[in-house]
Amino acid sequence: MPPEEAHRIEAHIDKLLAERGMTLTELADRVGITLANLSILKNGRARAVRFSTLTALCDALQCQPGDLFTCHPAD
Repeated sequence: MPPEEAHRIEAHIDKLLAERGMTLTELADRVGITLANLSILKNGRARAVRFSTLTALCDALQCQPGDLFTCHPAD
């Protein structure tokens, strides 16, 4: 099996939280996921995101998916 390729997706949760004056704990409560799982997503260690979680994040942060993530070009 080939080695796992590093993903090129960057999450902007910290920026959105700061703009909205919201804490990570508050966001986790509003979205209905654990603080640990939200931290994994925020720090770029998540391997997948469910559409239901993405929808809840967008609702809680009043944003679009493109506001949450950026895909960087391959080297």
